Amino acid sequence: MRKRQWVKGMALALAFMGLALGQTGKLEIFSWWTTGGEAAGLLKLFDIYKARHPGVKIINATVAGGAGSNAKAVLKTRMLGGDPPDSFQVHMGHELIDTWVTTGFMEPLDDLYQKNGWDKVFPKGVLELLKWNGHYWSVPANIHRANVLWYNKAIFEKYGLTPPKTYDEFFAIAEKLKKEGIIPLALGDNGIWASTHVFETVLIGVLGPEGYKGLWNGTTDWRGEGVRKALETFAKMLNYVNADHAARSWDQANDLIIQGKAAMYIHGDWANADFLAKGFDGYGWAPAPGNVGIYDALSDTFGLPKKAPDPQEARWWLELLGSKEGQEAFNPLKGSICARTDCDASLFNPYLQWAMKQWQTDTIVPSLAHGAAAKESWVAAVNDVMSLFVTSRNVAQAQEMLAQACVDAGVCKQ
Repeated sequence: MRKRQWVKGMALALAFMGLALGQTGKLEIFSWWTTGGEAAGLLKLFDIYKARHPGVKIINATVAGGAGSNAKAVLKTRMLGGDPPDSFQVHMGHELIDTWVTTGFMEPLDDLYQKNGWDKVFPKGVLELLKWNGHYWSVPANIHRANVLWYNKAIFEKYGLTPPKTYDEFFAIAEKLKKEGIIPLALGDNGIWASTHVFETVLIGVLGPEGYKGLWNGTTDWRGEGVRKALETFAKMLNYVNADHAARSWDQANDLIIQGKAAMYIHGDWANADFLAKGFDGYGWAPAPGNVGIYDALSDTFGLPKKAPDPQEARWWLELLGSKEGQEAFNPLKGSICARTDCDASLFNPYLQWAMKQWQTDTIVPSLAHGAAAKESWVAAVNDVMSLFVTSRNVAQAQEMLAQACVDAGVCKQ
């Protein structure tokens, strides 16, 4: 009884200390983390934050929609209307810099980087994508891999299959599975970004890492043979997807793997967290066809908007997000690896341990669908092309539209 009273007394004392230190008020965090492992990871961070700052009320401002397809529109309305959240999810790279930093909506975070030594624990390539005009602008929560082929192990074992390393192997497997009444490739593109996501892995597989990166700096010709071949390959792949793909979300497409109705799924490694959240362990993984030795990377980050209602509470949030404790708590649930280089690998599941090793050795390329490779308006233009292409399969039309999108982005010449 005395021990219970002592614990209760200490809890009250800690809460009082938080109030005395000014740790009151609120913290509004805006994200699109609403499903499975991503929601669990976010709530875990909230639990740690509440323990550190018991007087602060957290407002979980989430907007459902994969890759932020709906959230970004809501955020833009709020930011332009002078009603920013305290901190919001944004992809590392062009999505962050071109949309919010160069336009003057964010506060620099150099003091937090110096205080916490983040320039020593985040990889150089990550730091470069968070920096503009000599300043750091957001804190990375994780590293995701976009170019993963997930597969149902029971189906592959039944038919004596191994993960395809080339497109020829992929189509041979797909044809065999189709004849057996199994959906070869799951797809859920009621948010068209999911088709753009698959297409970017095909671009990588056809063009290689340097050719793919050249698409975003003007050194690879969008009207060239490589892009044409990538479009033809993707058009052929679409012959093997589920007929209801336009009605399914990305996680509903993942369900087809879990249910044994589909054999393969090309998607990001948040699919891994979705499998685990749904109690399914019968999955395997490999790089997407043509993507061996290449890591298609993206990162979820958070920054500090100008005119944030609760800037100190937001800074506490950012410090948690970038901490070893925060990243080790969040990422195993989210299905991603730490942005930090000093996390304990034993805390992560076998897939994530594999991803950690690949991150250290693979050639890194930036994701298109998730804001690292190109600015938001360019990504939106590619999404528009994909919306038309998945129904028309018109390669020549799509290639010309993609080339024009590069011109409109100011990277390619007419």
